[in-house]
Amino acid sequence: MSKIGIITFSDGRPHVHQELLAMNLKFQENLVKKLQQEGHEVIVADEPPWTNQLAVAAGKKMQLTGVDCTIFNYAIWAWPHFTVLAAQFAPGPFLCLSNINPGYPGLVGMMASSGALDNIGIPYTRISGDLNQESTFKKVNCFIKAAACLKQIQGETFGCFGGRPMGMYTATSGTDSWMKTFGIDTEHIDQWEIVRRSEFLLSQNPKKIEQAFQWCEKNIGSIQYDGKQLTPEILKKQIASYYAVKELCQEMHLDFCGIKGQPELTNNFCTMDVAEAFMNDPYDFDGPKEPIVCSTEADMDAALTMEIFKKLAKTPVLFADVRHWHEDYQILDLCNSGEHATYFAGASFDFRDNLPRVSFLPEGFYFQAGGAAVHHLAHPGKVTMARLGRKNGNYWMAIMTGEFLQFDEKTNQEIMTRTQIEWPHAFCKLDTSIDRFIEKFPCNHIHGVYGHFVEELKLVCEFLGIHWEII
Repeated sequence: MSKIGIITFSDGRPHVHQELLAMNLKFQENLVKKLQQEGHEVIVADEPPWTNQLAVAAGKKMQLTGVDCTIFNYAIWAWPHFTVLAAQFAPGPFLCLSNINPGYPGLVGMMASSGALDNIGIPYTRISGDLNQESTFKKVNCFIKAAACLKQIQGETFGCFGGRPMGMYTATSGTDSWMKTFGIDTEHIDQWEIVRRSEFLLSQNPKKIEQAFQWCEKNIGSIQYDGKQLTPEILKKQIASYYAVKELCQEMHLDFCGIKGQPELTNNFCTMDVAEAFMNDPYDFDGPKEPIVCSTEADMDAALTMEIFKKLAKTPVLFADVRHWHEDYQILDLCNSGEHATYFAGASFDFRDNLPRVSFLPEGFYFQAGGAAVHHLAHPGKVTMARLGRKNGNYWMAIMTGEFLQFDEKTNQEIMTRTQIEWPHAFCKLDTSIDRFIEKFPCNHIHGVYGHFVEELKLVCEFLGIHWEII
């Protein structure tokens, strides 16, 4: 899980510190125990700081052990400058936590200490409450998830295969901008490398490709060859493309990626639908694996939104177009060529639950080179959706909630046929009006996961210093 630093502050008067030390440590022990029960590694200051030197030493210990975040813990009155000194060295994000101890002014100490951090411009989060109450500890866990997400994305590398797709400003961002705002580097790779490696695999390791092809034949619910847009040969080319992208990510140490695809690959080689779906899946033709976020159309801000979601939810993440509002069913049809991980067909980490619900269908007229579209309908469930956008060059995040729905089989097919039957779909009931959504949402691509992660996303944005808005 995460590595959490704890510094429990004390009173600077020696006799008060000593008198209340056992009580102070009791509250610290309760916090440590609850965090360890959640699976976190906990690093505790050697002694509750009651002098300047001890405050500095506590901060340096957190720095040297490389904690993901630091909790400043208050159960009694604590001199505020101890917190300020520790914060010069301890790694953020910082949580100022006040325990419930009404006979002693721990809340006063927390308010005074966090106010001091405000004075010098050090950001933090405040929580006050009884850690034995689920509602309070849930807030602490939310902070930890968001802090760990922030630390995990910093220092990552995004692999951009190709460049700006079909004129989309919202799909590209400058390398310097990403490094400044998120601490993420960008590596640009020509799409020709996917073609070159795919052709090498097809010619030099046909057994590997054939085994993956047979796995698809055995496990995919339906593969509808048409002799033109989808043939066994084209599907094998798509499988080889998946292996090429996966190998490039491993060799170049890419943490997440995006593939331009259109129009070069989709006109002249094959579609990347199979590659993109299985990159995002928790399994492939060879067994279980860690999902690697891969955005279609090399959408950088899509991939980063997805990477944040992945760190928070520990699941694959949806990528879709905002395709159509079905007024008669009051649902937003989220649909994009093949990009949905097959995980969403059954919301399971076991391919045997998902793939019987998946069909490989021939691509439509948009893609001259042909290929399989990875068709399915997202499993029902409550979802959190989001998207990083930019206003006048400044990042912000749109956040919203909803629910994926399904109807009877006949109705599902009828709705999907209205738009693009061969592509994957998610029918989303919004927790806002469609007018409000259209007014506020920043672009054509949307992303999401099952579950409720609104508070975590808000905290991630605050840690990054970017604006968020709930739609």
